[in-house]
Amino acid sequence: MRNSFRVLAALGLLGFSGLALAAGGDFGQTERQPTNWTAIIMFATFVLATLGITKWAAGRTRSASDFYTGGGGISGFQNGLAIAGDFMSAASFLGITAMVMLAGFDGLIYAIGFIVGWPILTFLLAERVRNLGRFTFSDVVGYRFASTPIRGFAATSSLVVVAFYLIAQMVGAGALIQLLFGLEYWVAVVMVGILMMVYVLFGGMTATTWVQIIKATLLLFGVTFMAVAVMWQYDFSFEKLFSSAVQVKAQIAADGGASAEQAAAIGQAIMGPGGFLKDPISAISFGMALMFGTAGLPHILMRFFTVPDAKEARKSVLWATTWIGYFYLLIFIIGFGAITLVLTNPEYLDPITGGLQGGQNMAAVLVGHSVGGNVFMGFISAVAFATILAVVAGLTLSGASAVSHDLYSTVLHKGHPPGGTELRVSRITTLVLGVLAVLLGIAFQKQNVAFMVSLAFAVAASANFPVLIMSLLWKDCTTRGAVVGGFLGLISSVGLTLLSPSVWEATFGNAVGTAPFPYTSPALFSMTLAFVTIWLFSITDRGARARGERDAFLAQQVRAETGMGASQASDH
Repeated sequence: MRNSFRVLAALGLLGFSGLALAAGGDFGQTERQPTNWTAIIMFATFVLATLGITKWAAGRTRSASDFYTGGGGISGFQNGLAIAGDFMSAASFLGITAMVMLAGFDGLIYAIGFIVGWPILTFLLAERVRNLGRFTFSDVVGYRFASTPIRGFAATSSLVVVAFYLIAQMVGAGALIQLLFGLEYWVAVVMVGILMMVYVLFGGMTATTWVQIIKATLLLFGVTFMAVAVMWQYDFSFEKLFSSAVQVKAQIAADGGASAEQAAAIGQAIMGPGGFLKDPISAISFGMALMFGTAGLPHILMRFFTVPDAKEARKSVLWATTWIGYFYLLIFIIGFGAITLVLTNPEYLDPITGGLQGGQNMAAVLVGHSVGGNVFMGFISAVAFATILAVVAGLTLSGASAVSHDLYSTVLHKGHPPGGTELRVSRITTLVLGVLAVLLGIAFQKQNVAFMVSLAFAVAASANFPVLIMSLLWKDCTTRGAVVGGFLGLISSVGLTLLSPSVWEATFGNAVGTAPFPYTSPALFSMTLAFVTIWLFSITDRGARARGERDAFLAQQVRAETGMGASQASDH
């Protein structure tokens, strides 16, 4: 174990050293930023610190419980920070800032959508999930249902959500390192994949948790400084900030050939809705995906099992909601700061395309340079890199547990796998997911990272959330209803996503206007389909097994509400 850790840690450091050395190389690129040695030093410091944490955690990771949940010994406050660190991803920091910069007010739909799902977790799910489960989301939905079909669905759905979410993180990481060091995009993505595998393979949930806590603390400090610095330049007046942003957008439109009236309208448009979601159905569907998808994310639900009891689980969500809400308020300020400070500075614009250096996802990093120079840009870049690594590690751990615990241990071996094999399967899955994340990150290089995460939320809202909420709150829900409804929600959400303009046209390169599904998000349709199917296939299920599952609802409710028996079930 120690030798393996040393080998992979050495690989990670060699790759990182190669990054620093390659920063002075060209790799055939005609345009690249000057080498930011401050960023390189801060990156290296963070990587070395987190590798040290991983080595410490590796010595404490001896069982499946240690690997999946950190032994259940993390406090509510610590877990709340870790959940915030898991949730404040590249999509939040890089993607939402870019979206506010591009669309103004409409970018706020991401922040609002991401945050309003948390009351559902606080009041409906946190305590029940902690009391019913051990390691994964499928432990909860499978409490009174047939194990093989429900866990097969839960594992499949979790892996799809993780895959979509991983794409966004890898795209953000690649763009960030490409901007700072002049590396080719694919080299940057491969590096992130290597480091992420080191964290998860050896440290498990303990290492992942502490990486997320450190990252959340640094990120909250960084965005606070950036927001205060932006507001300071406008005498802490929102009116001055917004007026300046409107003028900048109008001037850009005028420079692009718009008439004075058109330019004024374009500038004013950033202060109202309609620039991003152009019809009510898209707006409702998109909002549903962000709101209900939060309660169906497997890597977030998994964090409730890292605390000792339901009280600490509720406390976790309360702290997480506090930090996440504060973070999104500041991101909106930083996004408008990107309009006024970045779009007006030729230094940050690509002379060929007219877009941002490194792409639109780098808006937040460039705001950091604008308000704090190279030193703060180095810090905020390292924090963004830490953000990506922490979230990718959490996602990978969630995906690996779906395969090793749900499929291998519970389904294949009926809950009694040969000694040590479950952890071995989990680590093999981690390697496979790492390679998959790298390949998908390269394939989806040009996508906005916030939008890519919204697709993961749409799948989670359409598949995981309906099954979770119906299994917990509806007595008549049965295995047949949950599995058929869940799979229909999963298949329809993925299918409609592939047929939507964002993928059919933007990613697959088909002509504009040819997308078979015209809306931005499928959640309104696929989530409704899932709920209706769960209801229909459950009420028509009259078999003996279905009757037993309905009779078991009372015992499930007692366990979910009181926690009786939860401590014994969580020891493994």
